[in-house]
Amino acid sequence: MEKFRFALFLLCLLCLFMIALFSFLFALSCGAVSHGPGQLQSIMLSPAKADALDYPGGQVPFIATGVYTNPSYKVTPQPAAWGACQQNAPTNEVSVSSKGVAQCASGATGIYSVFAFDVTMCNVLTTCGGGCTVVGTAQLTCP
Repeated sequence: MEKFRFALFLLCLLCLFMIALFSFLFALSCGAVSHGPGQLQSIMLSPAKADALDYPGGQVPFIATGVYTNPSYKVTPQPAAWGACQQNAPTNEVSVSSKGVAQCASGATGIYSVFAFDVTMCNVLTTCGGGCTVVGTAQLTCP
């Protein structure tokens, strides 16, 4: 009987340890204990508005800054994928390099949106909230 009580005590102790460990790991994964940058919250582009006529060769360098859940943590330049659209539709009239340099195609006129996005949040546990992409936009005027 004594061995049975001791084994039951050890089993209960192991269960409590496992519950505490899983609770800690879950809280850590949701950002409750955050000593690093945390999750990417937003991307800001600079300049917010640009006219291609104001830049040499019409090449406009945009810079992305990542803002994280840890308010003191920002990344410039934020690694991101780049693109352009006009009136919420993809366009070939503006090209954006992988480094964020935008250029109007010959004959392109009007206002375009240049955007930078990061999909790193797709690996975050869905029980913690968040989405799959974080996007920052800026405006580019083509002559």
